[in-house]
Amino acid sequence: MNANQARLAVHTMCRVLEVSASGYYAWQGRAPSRHAIEDAVLTERIRLLHAASHDIYGSPNIHAELRDEGIRVGRKRVARLMRSAGLRGVSRRRAWVTTTRRDARQRPAPDLVNREFTANGPNQLWVADMTYIPTWAGFIYLAVVVDVWSRRIVGWSFGETMTAELVLAALNMALELRKPEDVIHHSDQGSQYTSIAFGKRCKEMGVRPSMGSVGDAYDNAMAESVFASLECELIERRSFKTKTEARLAVFTWIEAWYNPRRRHSAHGRISPVNFERIYADKLHQPPSGQHGLPTAGLCVAGATPAVDNPAPMLIET
Repeated sequence: MNANQARLAVHTMCRVLEVSASGYYAWQGRAPSRHAIEDAVLTERIRLLHAASHDIYGSPNIHAELRDEGIRVGRKRVARLMRSAGLRGVSRRRAWVTTTRRDARQRPAPDLVNREFTANGPNQLWVADMTYIPTWAGFIYLAVVVDVWSRRIVGWSFGETMTAELVLAALNMALELRKPEDVIHHSDQGSQYTSIAFGKRCKEMGVRPSMGSVGDAYDNAMAESVFASLECELIERRSFKTKTEARLAVFTWIEAWYNPRRRHSAHGRISPVNFERIYADKLHQPPSGQHGLPTAGLCVAGATPAVDNPAPMLIET
C-alpha cells in the first residue's frame, strides 16, 4: 500500500484489501518488532556473505558461513530471508562433454575403482579428466587431478590441444605437490591417458593407473562433478575475450575459490583445504601443500620445473 499511495487513495486500497484504514495507520506508526530488526540485520549479513561467494552460495552454504561466524540461526530462516531479498545460489547443471578419444593401438589400464570413489586418507585415490573452455579466440583445454578423499584439485594444466603432454603436466604438478606413495590414478580411456609417455611416468613414480569403461561418464563421475561446478560457477557466467583471460579466471577459480574456500556437502560443508588442515591438525603435522598454491615451476612459463616433467610448458605468456 505504501508503494501505491501516490496513485491510489488509502481508503480505496483498504476497502479492496478488506482491511481497516485505522489499522493500517496504526501499523504505520508502530515501531518494528525485535524479530523484524533481527531479520533486517541478518539479511544484510547474508547479502555480504552471498556477494563474497560471487553470488554462488545458496542457503545451505550461507547457513554454514553464519554458523562458522558464531551466528546461531535456523536453515529455514536463512532460506526465507534469502528468498525475501531475492538472493539465490547457482544451480549446477550436469553436462557430459565428450573429450575422450581412444587409441585402439594402446591397451587401457584395468579398472581398479569400479565406481567406488571413496578414500580413507590423502593420496589414496586420484581422479583425472579434461575439459574445454571457450573463448572468443578459440578453445583452451584444462586437465585436472583431484584427490577423492578431500575433493582438492591437486594438479592442473592448460593447453591448446588435448595431448599427452597436457595430462602429464597435471600429473607432474600433483606428484610434486603431494609426493604420494602407491596412489591410484583413475581416468577415462582417452588416448592421452593410454599413451606410452603417460604410462612410463606412472611407472617411474609408483602411480597405479586405473581406467573406467568406455562410454560411461559415471565411471569418472567425481572429475565430471568438478567440471560441472566450474561450468555453472564460472564459464556460464563469463565471456572470455582472450585465452590468457580464461586461463587467469580458471586459475583464480581453482586456487582462490575451489580449493581454499568452496564448501562441499560431502565434508559437512568444509572446503578441501580446511578439510585437510583439520585432518593434519589431528595428526600434529602440516598439511601437504598447506599454502594452497600451485607449483610455480609447472605453471609459470620460463620457470624451472619442480619435477622431471617430460611435458613442455603449456601456458603462454
